[in-house]
Amino acid sequence: MDPAARLAGLLDDYSLEMTGKDVAELSAARELLPAGARVNITFLGGEDVRLRLAAAAAVKAYGLTPVPHISARRLSSRRELADFLEALRLVRVAADNVFVAGGDPDQPQGPFADSRSVIDSGLLEDHGVRRVSIAGYPEGHPGIPGDVLWPTLTGKLAALDSRGLAAEVITQFGFDADPVLDWIAAVRERGFDVPIRVGVPGPAGVRRLLRFATRFGVGTSAGLAQRYGADLLATAGPDAFLRALATDYHPDRHGRVKLHFYTFGGLRATTEWIRDFRSETMELAVQSGSCGSRAAGDIDDERRSEHAQRSHHREPGHPEPGADRLPS
Repeated sequence: MDPAARLAGLLDDYSLEMTGKDVAELSAARELLPAGARVNITFLGGEDVRLRLAAAAAVKAYGLTPVPHISARRLSSRRELADFLEALRLVRVAADNVFVAGGDPDQPQGPFADSRSVIDSGLLEDHGVRRVSIAGYPEGHPGIPGDVLWPTLTGKLAALDSRGLAAEVITQFGFDADPVLDWIAAVRERGFDVPIRVGVPGPAGVRRLLRFATRFGVGTSAGLAQRYGADLLATAGPDAFLRALATDYHPDRHGRVKLHFYTFGGLRATTEWIRDFRSETMELAVQSGSCGSRAAGDIDDERRSEHAQRSHHREPGHPEPGADRLPS
């Protein structure tokens, strides 16, 4: 398959991330999102449960799929977790999809030391959860030794399978496709064929991306600065990363792979970038003859429709999606 067609396939069914404070920006971006798109809602320390519930309800109301985050070490009790899952149901958000992470507090605030302890609690399936996303770290984790990461990941996948819960892995974002693809291949070699969503940093200022890379222990920070030049005020998009990913991605080796966008530069800016990049990618696929099911006229119609949906972009003061992932 042509790399352009592989890239177009990766861009189908993408997911992205928002915080509880991003509801207004979600409203501005919703027409650019595919129906049913998965939207992860972070579990940050500065946001209360009402904010998270309101965000999940808004995602659902816009015809999208909410994926609330559960930050294990932020939970003070089993009751708090049960109440959160029940509250999702009461606001008409079916809690069948969740993302479970350890969270960034160094010490647990209750009985859950890590994401595995939440999985083992039995509360997820008791409250209707059917699919659980967990974190993967292709370039390592600043808070977990390397020799612990693999048994931690495979143990969680096995635990989910034993409980009849569908699993999905969402990786930490990165800037280098090679370690990501090598890591995915290693997951497959260990006998796990679960879907993997590759974390992609949405368009943002280079300085901001470097700050997040340092915080989350992501490699190639120096390479990022070199790639986009010395101007740290520039805005960088993941074009090169995605093209490199598509070039070396082989479904027979890497299995089911999709994309998950971290909206460091804003939800609206990220969805606009995806729209434009996807349109360009589909056009290249059609020109190469590797996307025969899509006619050129379809691309033109899609572009006109997308153009009609444009609105003024507001650059908000943006919280930090992904901060609830540390550590696993």
